[in-house]
Amino acid sequence: MQAVTLKGHKEGFEIILDSRVSFAEITSELEKLLKELRMNNANQKQTAFDITTGMRLLTAEEKKEIEKIVSRFEGFSIHRITADVIQTDIALDLMNQRSTHRVGRVVRNGQVVTIKGDVLFFGSVHQGGILQATGNIYVLGEVQGIVHAGYEDNTRAVIVGDLNTAQQVRIGDVVTIVADRPADEPLDKVVYVSDLHNLESTDVHTLMTLRPKLFVKAGGF
Repeated sequence: MQAVTLKGHKEGFEIILDSRVSFAEITSELEKLLKELRMNNANQKQTAFDITTGMRLLTAEEKKEIEKIVSRFEGFSIHRITADVIQTDIALDLMNQRSTHRVGRVVRNGQVVTIKGDVLFFGSVHQGGILQATGNIYVLGEVQGIVHAGYEDNTRAVIVGDLNTAQQVRIGDVVTIVADRPADEPLDKVVYVSDLHNLESTDVHTLMTLRPKLFVKAGGF
């Protein structure tokens, strides 16, 4: 079983580490491979390797050891180290980001509720309370405080619902103070960030045109 395999591509060289063998075997074979390459590359041409670890996740110490071995050979460097798997906590975080969470709680004055992903909200946000989500917010409840979709910097998020009693509406880094709006210019049911980086509102029937990916994700309404 070969612990280390070298492949050449148009973009450069890739070193594949076999995830089924011990790390000691990998480091030993990697050093041998690099020695052979250095001997065959006498002019010491600069070469950056993509290192792929397959189904193995290297620890921080193992990555340092790989980097240390490569750095011993002048002209050789690492472009990037990638794997076909990710850590469990990162996977769970991604799942949360892509989920729609049902929230029915009361957010009181001084409270800040932060949720990863989209939110279907049928609770109540009191004045001085803040409901913020990394994704979209669909409001079925009452909002007298602040709602913040796309927290902290996702300006593609939208807020859907009646927001005319809210203190503030925020999407990403864009804010509108609802109380400052003229009485004859209420917010429509969909609030979004326009191409001019302003908060705009529109009718719910335009949501599919405005953000078509929402309907692909949800399977349509």
